[in-house]
Amino acid sequence: MTEGRSRRPGPRIEEVARVAGVSKSTVSRVINGEKYVSDRSRQSVHRAIAMLGYSPNHAARTLAGSKANAIALVISEQGSRVLADPFFAGVLRGVHAELAGRHVQLLLMMNQPLDGEHQVAYLTGGHVDGALVVSLHGEDPLPRTLHETGLPIVVGGRPLAGGAVPFVDSDNFNGALGAVRFLISLGREKIATIAGPRDMAVGMDRLSGWRCGLAEHGMPVDLVVHSDFTPESGALAMEELLRRAPDLDAVFVAADIMALGALRVLQQQGHRIPDDVAVVGFDDSVLASTATPPLTTVRQDVEQLGRTMTWRLLAELAGEDKLPLSMLLPTSFVRRSSA
Repeated sequence: MTEGRSRRPGPRIEEVARVAGVSKSTVSRVINGEKYVSDRSRQSVHRAIAMLGYSPNHAARTLAGSKANAIALVISEQGSRVLADPFFAGVLRGVHAELAGRHVQLLLMMNQPLDGEHQVAYLTGGHVDGALVVSLHGEDPLPRTLHETGLPIVVGGRPLAGGAVPFVDSDNFNGALGAVRFLISLGREKIATIAGPRDMAVGMDRLSGWRCGLAEHGMPVDLVVHSDFTPESGALAMEELLRRAPDLDAVFVAADIMALGALRVLQQQGHRIPDDVAVVGFDDSVLASTATPPLTTVRQDVEQLGRTMTWRLLAELAGEDKLPLSMLLPTSFVRRSSA
């Protein structure tokens, strides 16, 4: 992702609006060939696009009155990870449900090694009208790069890179905080966490909620091991936590899929769940209800996440004004047998 993303980005839709003396939504309507734009505004936008050289491929296609009638779902993970984690299936179901009856095609793109330049070129080359981007790592420049070309984009999860890119996320901080408060209400005194990756906002936000819950009661926040959203990494993290603190009596796991590995290790080492160690996960995926024992967890509505992202993108494509830059979806607590 080096060469393609290091080039100077083209003008943004905001610059076209400024030069044309109209709103961003008016520029969007003109580009998409929609009605209810005055001839004067339409001509001003055309002149600004020509002067700035705005998104040549995308603009040329849309000014000709043609749209792709397609959006992309870009998942920044390898295909093997995507197919193994029910989170992505839930997002996809939500996206598909929101597109139902709209005659908009969905293109699924997953990361391949060293394909960043080609990915950006494809997405901005007129093949899609907008993009949804999920599972970003670190300060991945992809969303900002796409946004600066004028391609409408919505990110699933808070982008660590920041900027003015629209995003939809679950309330990870308060979900984790509620889980820790629940464990403390049970009388648990040594509460560890298997946190998510350090390079993902979802992992850091859930870790912050865990820390806040313990700090409220003056409890130590040193029992942390980071993992990477797989059962195998959850098992390894649980083994490390038990080596460091054999007497721990609770663990908050930042994803159900990691909790599966943690439960297995606890049982293999003779710990009774929840008598000896209470376990709380996060997601309320199908894995939680089928775990042994069934997993107490924080529920995020993953399908609603996908639906809301899609709604936000389609609303921007339709030229709606004053859309929220970010949207935070609530979580809820689901108690089962593990805590």
